[in-house]
Amino acid sequence: METEILWGKELARKTIERVAQEVAALQARAGRPPGLAVILVGKDPASQIYVSHKERACKQAGIRSLSRRLPATTSMEEMLALIHRLNGDEKVDGILVQLPLPPHLDPSSIIEAIDPTKDVDGFHPLNMGKLALGEEGMVPCTPKGVMALLDHYGIPVEGREVVVVGASNIVGKPLSLLLVNRMATVSVCHIKTRDISLYTSKAEILFTATGVAHLIKREMVARGAVVFDIGISRMGDKIVGDADFHGLQGWAKAITPVPGGVGPMTVAMLMVNTLEAYKKRLEMVP
Repeated sequence: METEILWGKELARKTIERVAQEVAALQARAGRPPGLAVILVGKDPASQIYVSHKERACKQAGIRSLSRRLPATTSMEEMLALIHRLNGDEKVDGILVQLPLPPHLDPSSIIEAIDPTKDVDGFHPLNMGKLALGEEGMVPCTPKGVMALLDHYGIPVEGREVVVVGASNIVGKPLSLLLVNRMATVSVCHIKTRDISLYTSKAEILFTATGVAHLIKREMVARGAVVFDIGISRMGDKIVGDADFHGLQGWAKAITPVPGGVGPMTVAMLMVNTLEAYKKRLEMVP
């Protein structure tokens, strides 16, 4: 069996191009481009790389990047005051707080302070609640990117046995809700699951998002399954995913690579969410 590689790079590029075309068409009416404020606190190396990727994507999409780089000593009061100002800024359509934050800052309180209509990360309780109810709202970028890849490659989930390994608020939980809303039969595994392989070996489609390098081995995956590897970690000098990519060649029907699979889609969906927030704000302007 030849395993199909589910690349996200090309779809992400085309998605950002489509966003750029819509932005160009809307700017004349709006008198300004969309504005995305990304707040980075401290100098975490991985976070700095992620923010630079987002800034580059904004340039490609025609979105004005309004990054705020703050020292690690920034207080809760200063963070909340900044978010309050951005909430009221008419030129800001999206607000994103880059995680993780320094330990003295409470991410839940900070995310709840963001205007839900500007919450382009989709983490605000109101948006998560809408997702649980199957209502329209901002959807977290990585799960949204996974669903876009499923659609792009014509992989149906309705009625299929799917397993999500990892139950984070950022990926696992919202992804499982999106899959349930698509009428998939969903099992969610996490750190307390006694034997993950009992579930993964039955999955027609397996989604893994733990950040544990090569957690998912060939013997844990049903032959002919589709594997979406959403995890990312370092193994020596290499970037790898949760799944043993090489071990699953010739065994899985299809698999996303790391890097180059789901990762580029996350940034592309951030551009889509910012465009959606921008368009909704234009609808409110007489």
